[in-house]
Amino acid sequence: MVKRFLSYVEIKTKITSTFAFLLTIAFILYKDQSIDWLRTLVFFGSMFVFDLTTTAINNYIDTKTNDQQLQFNRRTALRIIYVLFAISAFLGIYLALITDIVVFLAGGVCFLAGVLYTYGPVPISRQPLGEVMSGVFYGLFIPFLLLYINMPAGTFLTLGLGWDKIGLELMVWPLVSLLLLSVPPVCTTANIMLANNICDIEKDIKVKRYTLPYYLGRKALYVFASIYFLAYISIIVMAVTGILSPLCLVSLLTLIPVQRNIRVFLKHQDKAVTFITAIKNYVLIMGSLTAMVFISAIFS
Repeated sequence: MVKRFLSYVEIKTKITSTFAFLLTIAFILYKDQSIDWLRTLVFFGSMFVFDLTTTAINNYIDTKTNDQQLQFNRRTALRIIYVLFAISAFLGIYLALITDIVVFLAGGVCFLAGVLYTYGPVPISRQPLGEVMSGVFYGLFIPFLLLYINMPAGTFLTLGLGWDKIGLELMVWPLVSLLLLSVPPVCTTANIMLANNICDIEKDIKVKRYTLPYYLGRKALYVFASIYFLAYISIIVMAVTGILSPLCLVSLLTLIPVQRNIRVFLKHQDKAVTFITAIKNYVLIMGSLTAMVFISAIFS
């Protein structure tokens, strides 16, 4: 039962949300900011369970057209989705209640995007937006929300809501720092999706799923290779500008195995054989950067 459930929610793919979370925790520690563990653990619970929910929804919907079998009968599979969604929604609402309206609005956008990714008249997964959406929501929204609930009020923005006016004040440099920090998780997460869609392009076309590789053709491979270098450039910029410690430049050494994996994927795109290179590259880049930020926090 447990094994089937873990397969249904594809537990192995949850590195994207987990690493984005860990990188942000390391960054908070590096900035010598105290962590509100109640808010942080509630956020992690809501984030992680909703990640399971979106994957379950994706598998439930896709198995209607791809001739694959679900791990449970469809009624049980649907009930699991409802339970997971209820748990994540409860935790998300509780987090909003102990924080503010910004968390409620940003969390609501994440929930809406997660559901619409696969469900609805025009699912995001069947459009050339999957890479962008997955990268942004895993790589940007997770760091933003985690930083927002732990940093002093007004660090990133101040939102004032009233009957007669709405006031929004943005703090430029903290937001620039956030955007730069989000580049590695955004890029590496997007490339997992891109590699997946490149490998599945022929199968996707048969079920009228027109993802980004369908429109880019062979250019999708060059986009795949280029995106990784954006992640490395952002690390250099953050080290030079003082957002991160120069020690984080050590993570640039992963460029050697990452480049080797890129060459392997460019030669042959196969879901069972070479798709794993995108996962390996994610772990190499995110794992090394997260470790270096943690080490920087210890010795800062």
